[in-house]
Parts: sequence; C-alpha cells; structure tokens
Amino acid sequence: MGHINHAVYGWVTPAISYLVACLGALLALRSTRWALLTEGRTRRNWLAFASVSLGVGIWSMHFIAMLGFAVSGVEIRYNVPLTVASLIIAVLMVGLGIFTVGYSNHPRGALLAGGVATGLGVAAMHYLGMAAMQMPGTVSYDHVTVGLSIAIAIFAATAALWAALNVQGTAAVMGAAPVMGIAVCAMHYTGMTAISVHLNGDHTAPGGGVVALQFVFPLAVGLGTYVFSSALAFAVAPSKQGGPGGPGEQQSVFLGPAAPLAARR
Repeated sequence: MGHINHAVYGWVTPAISYLVACLGALLALRSTRWALLTEGRTRRNWLAFASVSLGVGIWSMHFIAMLGFAVSGVEIRYNVPLTVASLIIAVLMVGLGIFTVGYSNHPRGALLAGGVATGLGVAAMHYLGMAAMQMPGTVSYDHVTVGLSIAIAIFAATAALWAALNVQGTAAVMGAAPVMGIAVCAMHYTGMTAISVHLNGDHTAPGGGVVALQFVFPLAVGLGTYVFSSALAFAVAPSKQGGPGGPGEQQSVFLGPAAPLAARR
C-alpha cells in the first residue's frame, strides 16, 4: 500500500486553495444578489456569472489542493479530458442549482432541490477528478467516508444557495464567503481521507496524461483572466448606495436593462 501525503508543500496548497474557494464564493454571492434584484436577460446573465464563479472556484480549489497530493515512490499523472470534464460538470451542476433558486416561486423547495443537485454535482466533480489520476496501482475508497463527503457537499451547496438568497450587504457577503470556503475545503479533504492506494509491484510509470504541475500555468492564466474580467463586470455594475442588499440598492445594468424585483415586493 502506498504512503499518501495530502500536503507535500506544507500549508501552501491548502491555504491557496482555501483563498480561491473564498474568492469564488464571494463573486457568486454578489452576482446572485444582483440577479435577484433584476429580471429578464439581466437576471439570466448575473446568474450565469454566479454559476461560473462558484463552479470554477470549487474546481480550482480541488485542483490546487491536488497539487499537494502525492503517493510515495510514484509519479501521478492526470487524464486531461477527464480533468476538463470535471470542470464542466462543476459549472453545469452549480448553474443548475443557482438557476433553480433564481427563478423558482417556491424558495424552500427550490433551495432543497438546488442544494441537492449542486452538492451531487460538486461530489461528481471531485470523484471524476480523482478518476483522472493515473498511477501504477489502484485507488480504493472507504464508502462510509465517501458518503460523508457527499453529505458535506450537499450541506455546503444548500448553505451557499441559502446565503445567496438571504445574505445582503457587503459586510455580510464578506463574512459569508470565508464560511463557504471552509465548507468546500471540508468536503474535499473529507473525500481525500477516504482514499487508499495499492501499488503495483514494479511501480511502472503510467503512460499518457500530464503531471499536475503542467496545469499550473494554464490554471494561473485562466484564474487571472477570470478575476480581471470579474473586476470589469463589477465595475459596470450599478452605482449603489449601500451595495447589494443595502439601503437604496438599485438594479444591475450588467449586459442589459432590467427592472428591480425589489420594487415589486
């Protein structure tokens, strides 16, 4: 059985992955709050923006954390199509949950349905990403711990959607994002504790795939571009008096006109 190390670089990968998860949660919460104050094309665009922000944030947290994962004596490589597929699943399933709560007239039912769908999507992203690993051996999982990680994912997703519906004001969003980051990281590292690796006798290196560090440059460029684009999107957001959810909150003008729902409530 191979010896597993979840943080070969010490605190660096867990800390960076946590910060990325918080950033994704922050962008998603603010975007969803603006979406709920609009309708039509503007609402759809802000919900899509929130979906990508949270999905990319969760996936990036997972992959950055995996940079610190190692099994002694072997080289781990990753299947690129499966790794990309895990990103797409994360964005689509998070989007399903966010659009469910964003358009439903039954908040409680939508919150539960959206939380379950999003949580299962996050878990699918995690374990598909793990399936992308290629090494000279087999990976097995403790089913109880896997079930616990899925339960945490559903709880975290439901909490994220609840926060998106209820958290208002800049200070509240800034406080909720770190909590969401903790929940996402808890799901990831709980799932990682379920793993055991049984190595082949000859430790033959796997063919194909790429090593994790080869993802670093495209990941850094992608995240940097997305953060820059996010800054531009928020820069053209409405002039606000008190910020989203605060006193005098106004409608968003992100990519189209809309009338604030708050004025009709």
